[in-house]
Amino acid sequence: MPNSACAPRIARDFVGSLLRITDHPALADDARLCVTEVVTNSHRHTDSWQIQVDVTVRQREVTVYVKDDKPYALPVPGNSDTQQEHGRGLLLVENLAAQWGSTVYGGRSPVAKTVWFTLAEGAAGT
Repeated sequence: MPNSACAPRIARDFVGSLLRITDHPALADDARLCVTEVVTNSHRHTDSWQIQVDVTVRQREVTVYVKDDKPYALPVPGNSDTQQEHGRGLLLVENLAAQWGSTVYGGRSPVAKTVWFTLAEGAAGT
């Protein structure tokens, strides 16, 4: 999708719909929240032309991958200070996901990165 202010909503709707039609409604709300946070970070902190969202659906878990072409803007969870207006999105992902992380592509000359998270039925927020 284009990197725009609409990207988080597009990603959220795509992931939510996909999980509902693949019989994973228990994961849909957490997945929608997490993908919104990760895509929002990509939109705000990179000037990528596009943001790519891929989803791997398994029997009892789902992994969502958010890719942009800015490998040097790696995600770091903020602090949990409730007075801050921004910076808590990755903490939320960390608390809801069974696992999360990032992958940089391109070896010595990085060209892109993916931030990913896995949600599992019966885990943290589900």
